[in-house]
Amino acid sequence: MDRRHFLATGTAAGAVALVPGAALAVQTAAGGDARLNAAFDTVFKTALSYSPELATSLGFDKGPGAAAKHKLSDRSLASKQAGLARTRAGIALIEGVPTAGLSKAALLNREVVLYSLRSQTVGQAQFGVDSPQRPFTITQNGGSYFSVPDFLNSAHTIVTADDAEAYLDRTTAFATALDQDSAVQAEQASRGYLAPDFSLDLALGQLAALRKPAAADNTLTQSIARRTTKIPGDWAARCAKIVEGHVYPALDRQIALVRKLRANARRSAGLWDVPKGDALYAAALEQATTTKFTPDEVHKLGLQQVAEISAQLDVILKSQGMTKGTVGERLTALNASPAQLYADTPAGRAELIRGLNEGNAAMQAKLARAFNAPPNAPLNIQAVPVEIQDGAANGYYNRAALDGSRPAIYWINLKSVADWPKYTLPSLTYHEGVPGHHLQITIAQGSSQPLIRKVGGFSAYSEGWALYAEQVADELGGYATPLEKAGYLQSFLFRAARLVVDTGIHAKRWTREQATDYMVATTGFARPRSQREIERYCTQAGQACSYKVGHIAWLRARDNARKIMGAKYDVKAFHDVLQEGAVPLVILERLVEERARAMV
Repeated sequence: MDRRHFLATGTAAGAVALVPGAALAVQTAAGGDARLNAAFDTVFKTALSYSPELATSLGFDKGPGAAAKHKLSDRSLASKQAGLARTRAGIALIEGVPTAGLSKAALLNREVVLYSLRSQTVGQAQFGVDSPQRPFTITQNGGSYFSVPDFLNSAHTIVTADDAEAYLDRTTAFATALDQDSAVQAEQASRGYLAPDFSLDLALGQLAALRKPAAADNTLTQSIARRTTKIPGDWAARCAKIVEGHVYPALDRQIALVRKLRANARRSAGLWDVPKGDALYAAALEQATTTKFTPDEVHKLGLQQVAEISAQLDVILKSQGMTKGTVGERLTALNASPAQLYADTPAGRAELIRGLNEGNAAMQAKLARAFNAPPNAPLNIQAVPVEIQDGAANGYYNRAALDGSRPAIYWINLKSVADWPKYTLPSLTYHEGVPGHHLQITIAQGSSQPLIRKVGGFSAYSEGWALYAEQVADELGGYATPLEKAGYLQSFLFRAARLVVDTGIHAKRWTREQATDYMVATTGFARPRSQREIERYCTQAGQACSYKVGHIAWLRARDNARKIMGAKYDVKAFHDVLQEGAVPLVILERLVEERARAMV
């Protein structure tokens, strides 16, 4: 489960589906805090029972939870509709715990969890879709065909024969998940909720790539073959039989459906052109940013930020003798410089990843200057699997299992090494690794928060933090040359441009081509990379806005803490707010102010 998809659901509570009689477990708890925590536990444990993938991603598919490792989530329309009622029951359960007598920490937990749960009702209740941010079931970066093979390869651990049997069971269940997705997408399309034609074209290409190999050569079969060499059994042959007899027929049915739907798909890129499109985008923007900003306000903020950051880049580029053309044109030229490019070969890709590991390790050594007792948790850095790289994001992070059975993974899309000039890579590593997502999420998972808070998330908080972390890295001397500093500012420029193009696409009726042209001209990123980003925004509305909106909130909170504390201000103490866990932005700024005033 990649970070973006996890955060798009707000929190693990998004999977809530309370079992009958669950409230009785809460009523037995004594005391306000204890009763509230019992409610959280009930909600969280039930979420795990309805989301085997979540259980695996957190390492809760062992011992009493071992049965989950053999299953995938029910993706049927009936399950989604029932989930809405059960989420509402979860809200009622938590609201039923009186606030009188609750500790300050408990009140915060209650506020955050209820915010998240209420947010999760919006998609199904108002629009009949999973989430305003991901309103389409099948896209170039969404659907079981996209997520399950990657999940089985990267999150499903295989150590024992039972783990391998569980893998085979999940491979069989994958066929059911595909058929459920197909049924849900057909129903949604009948109401006008279907991805744009270009998204479906990309999805068809990836479906075909998954379907093309002989069953023995399919990525599903190869994954289990590679990981069972020391476990007796004919695992690869058994998996190939399942792929041939179950998965491929389901893929054929899905390909046929998507081709049929593609015939009448819209060419427009934005949500404005689907039923209730303006309301859907407003909900997506609110869910992604945890603010009430309107599309116009976000668009104007983006234009302002683009102008300010471009001016800073102009100074650096001129200092390096790059004086001709716009900032975007100069960055484009820099991106094409042979000195900035790794070789487009397996050896070049290996060298690139080796450099990322070295950069992450070097920054880890600097963290104690800005953080109290920073954790040093393992982080794997890997290339995005080839079969999904066309639709995957350029870089993303998968959290570690809570039980330590699987480390965190920082994924980088290496379809084209030309997308990654050397000067741009430090900021990416600081964003995905330390002091970015890896540090923030590791701290959250190691905190004393209830489990439902530990694994919860808000895109604006986490993406805002990761962008702010790129700035912390600068303050710690993480950019060795002026060009690396330009790469860091280009990262900020990229996120500012996202404010413009996301609102442009979904509210101002920009085309995919118009948005791509703007991204290339503004940021200097290569057109293929820019277009992949734009195509993602078309099917994941609002999420791209969470980065810069969140970054601005983190800076505003820090500036306010410095103003309140004066000479007593300590950046380490400010960063200790991470121990409070992920929260909506308005709560973040309030927490920081309260903590600052308590230390004066």
